[in-house]
Amino acid sequence: MEAITLKQLRYFDALAKTRHFSRAADLCAISQPALSMQIKDLEARLPLPLLETASKPLQLTPYGDAFAKHAGMILQHVQELGDLANASHMAPQGLLRLGVIPTIAPYLFPRLIQSMTEAFPKLELKLRETITSNLITDILEGRLDAAILALPVSEPRLSEVPLFEEEFVLVRPLSESGKPVPHPESLHEMRLLLLEEGHCFRDQALTVCNISSSQTRDLMDASSLSTLVQMVGSGLGVTLIPNMAVPLESRSAKVEMLRFTASPPKRTVGMIWRRNTPLEAHLKKIADVVAAPDKFLA
Repeated sequence: MEAITLKQLRYFDALAKTRHFSRAADLCAISQPALSMQIKDLEARLPLPLLETASKPLQLTPYGDAFAKHAGMILQHVQELGDLANASHMAPQGLLRLGVIPTIAPYLFPRLIQSMTEAFPKLELKLRETITSNLITDILEGRLDAAILALPVSEPRLSEVPLFEEEFVLVRPLSESGKPVPHPESLHEMRLLLLEEGHCFRDQALTVCNISSSQTRDLMDASSLSTLVQMVGSGLGVTLIPNMAVPLESRSAKVEMLRFTASPPKRTVGMIWRRNTPLEAHLKKIADVVAAPDKFLA
């Protein structure tokens, strides 16, 4: 069997994950014909085909499925070799692939990037914003080094480090200004606006308001906190947002933002990474910056 290249393994790994030539090519930042040519060349070097040629959507053969699992492990080990080299330095440096959930990313990024640059000038950040389930998968499969999200994630293959706690804030229309602050558990009696399914903040809000997932049919969903706040400003209902979102989201909507007085609901924000990663010591230093970014600003 002819030698297989790491490039071919990366291209096939992307194809196996996306099951789509065009999306795999985009993921690898190459043209679709170039990716197809590399996959064809890879198959020519192997004793059995990797893809079922007549199937739509694209399917792997049993051999292709087994090959994909081994290719993924090889690529992760190669990544860890690079991590081992970076870990030999006293301070974090080189490329760090960091994921962040959407209810944190736009509010933390500006200060985080500035403080990271001050604390670790040789560190190169590559940021990805997506929902919790995608971040966990990307870390376990070696596409991300760490992620910032709401804890706990309860995945035994990952380390969890709490960073800080933050309270939830009630957002309601200005027309309701002056009314008493409702108890969180009474919000189920109002028209509650939520993020769409898949966002962990949606689940946290449902827990705070004592609403089960089976009771959410009549509630309104949105894809971002900004959209939720604008919907509240239009008089469509009320919502909850994390405290870090208040300065940005209060600028452009006609809403009132209120803090709960008794037992305010809150979330724990933390970082996660693969257990036993060579970068663990560096990731702990980075977690210190995330927990208190202003300390590292000149």
